[in-house]
Amino acid sequence: MKKIRLLISLVKKGASGKPVRTTIRELAETLETSPQTVLRILAELEEGGFIERKVMGKRTLIEVLPEGLNFLQALCDEISEAISGGIIVGEVVSGLGEGAYYVRQYSKLFEDYLGFKPYPGTLNVKVLFPKTVFDALCNARPIIIPGFVREGRTFGDVKAYPVKINGIEGAIVVPARSIHPPKIAEIIAPLKLRDALGLKDGDRVRVEVL
Repeated sequence: MKKIRLLISLVKKGASGKPVRTTIRELAETLETSPQTVLRILAELEEGGFIERKVMGKRTLIEVLPEGLNFLQALCDEISEAISGGIIVGEVVSGLGEGAYYVRQYSKLFEDYLGFKPYPGTLNVKVLFPKTVFDALCNARPIIIPGFVREGRTFGDVKAYPVKINGIEGAIVVPARSIHPPKIAEIIAPLKLRDALGLKDGDRVRVEVL
């Protein structure tokens, strides 16, 4: 882990493709470790062909070589693949009370496009992982619920993403003009999820994007 943190620290200092001046003490403070540990890690990175260094008095010139950059890129790709699996971990929060109204307006369309008649209300889940709702949905293809005009009022398109929450199938709905920040997932289902799953504010849930 410290090898990776040291490589990342060097890249942040601008050592990708060119040498930068630094000190062992600076690197030790960054890693919150001892200078002896930094010297050992640098020797291992140099031996592995990840970096090239030249000692100049108290300062050291260090360059992260292509091998080191490729290592970080491969690691980044693996991490991205691991965390973009369409899983949301979050906690239940109270909404603004408007979910029931909007679900009723779109109810017939939800039934037509999603295959279930939704309970008139949404379960709001504050996303703890990943960073936002959209990070979890980035690889999913939404079902577009078309907008309409009713009694002179325009209701815009809604993107629906089929999900399963604690074993119950439903959908995350994202209105064209959402009033919620991207940290809140609004979930509809054929039944009242709070009652079916015995949920209260603060309870943790796992949402799987299908």
